[in-house]
Amino acid sequence: MVATDAHTLIAQIKEALEDKKALDIVALDLTEVSDALDYFVIATGTSQPHLQALERAVREKLLAQGVRAAHVEGPSPRWVLLDYGPVLVHLMSPEARAYYDLEGFWADARRL
Repeated sequence: MVATDAHTLIAQIKEALEDKKALDIVALDLTEVSDALDYFVIATGTSQPHLQALERAVREKLLAQGVRAAHVEGPSPRWVLLDYGPVLVHLMSPEARAYYDLEGFWADARRL
């Protein structure tokens, strides 16, 4: 089965992140506040190995559903970005998450 709708993707991403103990998982609906972006999933990893484990878990779970990331930025010790079309997954260190404050920047977005 191929996951096709954004809400299904978000649910699968959140499940993979929860399984690997990601911290503070947030999904934002940007469709009403951005012309170019649809959804963000943001999560915190406690270390570089944890960020790598989170990335691997998301990629493996979605690949098992026939969904591949269109693009991956990273890995870096601070931030990994996975592009699943309408859903961008931001896996961040606590420091990067505080510094870039995506939730604050997109404060008008609806949380899912």
